[in-house]
Amino acid sequence: MPYTDGQTEINTVPVKVTDLPAGINHHWTKNLLASTDGKRLYVTVGSNSNVGENGLDIEEGRAAIWELDIQTGEKRLYASGLRNPNGLAWEPETNTLWTVVNERDELGNDLVPDYLTSVKDGAFYGWPWSYFGAHVDSRVKPLRPDMVAKAIAPDYALGTHVAPLGLTFSNHHSMPPAFANGAFIGEHGSWNRNPPAGYKVVFVPFSAGKPSGMPVDFLTGFLNTKGEALGRPVGVTFDKTGALLVADDVGNIVWRVSPDGT
Repeated sequence: MPYTDGQTEINTVPVKVTDLPAGINHHWTKNLLASTDGKRLYVTVGSNSNVGENGLDIEEGRAAIWELDIQTGEKRLYASGLRNPNGLAWEPETNTLWTVVNERDELGNDLVPDYLTSVKDGAFYGWPWSYFGAHVDSRVKPLRPDMVAKAIAPDYALGTHVAPLGLTFSNHHSMPPAFANGAFIGEHGSWNRNPPAGYKVVFVPFSAGKPSGMPVDFLTGFLNTKGEALGRPVGVTFDKTGALLVADDVGNIVWRVSPDGT
């Protein structure tokens, strides 16, 4: 859909660029990110199941990130084995693609960690046969030691069931020094963990293009004392002034967090 900066309505008919893998749509959310030269799109497609319990035939092309040529409509698998990748961003120092991923469920409160990772072209990250590299998930049949051997461990664990859905890098966007270099992550929050996890925006500091410390709570208060969600962070991005915008799909609000005095 054609767009002019500042436009508040779109009245044109959408043009379909390409089809994406569909089916049951257990994970229906998609994420789009343009390449820095504007010629390609990177598109996330989550899995059709938790660990392939609906059959691996319907997982063809899913649990993956696709690269799409905008002009020709041709696409290719860029990375796979990512159960439910959501949130894509370019790390500003290295111009490397990063994503956050929702890992598998039903292994208890403390497995499996959701994660933040750089995305390597052609890499396989384990789903459904393994997690965090070579940790085999014996629920998946048949076992595939050949696929487990290919699995790359992600860069950074975020905690179990925090459900990260948004990612952006600060790149010194007018934030105070403590938040000037790193990744902001919108954590939608757990649906089956006791106690709940996530339900906040966290900041992961970076140095030389890599995570360099523990996550820091940046925006909290989305759970009340009864554990009920008053809001759930999803997408995060910066506006032109350097303030962080946070989409909240329970509060139906976009929050804006800016440095003092701006």
